[in-house]
Amino acid sequence: MCKTYGYCRISRKTQNIDRQVRNILAAYPEAKIYKEVFTGTKLQGRKTLDTLLKQVRKGDTIVYDSVSRMSRNAYEGCQLYEELFNKGVELVFIKENHINTSVYREALSKQIDISINTGDNATDNLMNTIIDALNKFQMDLAKKQIELAFGQAQKEVDDLHKRTSEGIETARLNGKHIGGVPGKKLTTKKSKEKKIEIQKHSIDFGGTLNDVDCMKLTGLSRNTYYKYKRELKSELQE
Repeated sequence: MCKTYGYCRISRKTQNIDRQVRNILAAYPEAKIYKEVFTGTKLQGRKTLDTLLKQVRKGDTIVYDSVSRMSRNAYEGCQLYEELFNKGVELVFIKENHINTSVYREALSKQIDISINTGDNATDNLMNTIIDALNKFQMDLAKKQIELAFGQAQKEVDDLHKRTSEGIETARLNGKHIGGVPGKKLTTKKSKEKKIEIQKHSIDFGGTLNDVDCMKLTGLSRNTYYKYKRELKSELQE
């Protein structure tokens, strides 16, 4: 029995994935939804997508809210599209349904499947060459639409990165500080807990352990241990 899957992806946990889920289920209520939080344009590293691709079989359908949810890398997107198409998997893009695999498959079925044989070699060769060229043109046109869709998705990311870089540069030129404040300590729950352990056990703070043993006790790397130790001394002197 053929199955229908819906794949939803957001870049950050702070984003809302519900809209994608609603759009897919509105068109395909029976779809089993796969959700993923993944930053980046590459397909590699998407564990949820990898799981889905291992499960999907010939005749199954994968539904995406938009082509950008499948891939924002034009080359990898086209490559995966072709791989799944050849495997017999149906791909549906709700916002770009002109590149659904059903449309591409229809273009294939509409190819002119005749061979001219009039008895005149020159005429036959000419007509068959024209038919082959028309078929190739039709397929190239369909493939171009797919490439354009993935290309547009990649362009949106590239434009966003460019705008972000330009915004950061503008802020710097206007005297605004970007990023962390130099010399400012980053306080986390982990750093607080580890500093308490260092203060309790380190011989420098009245404990009984030297640096090597204290480092083993706290489980900190050498650089982090001495960093916390310096910060702790500074805090106690304030």
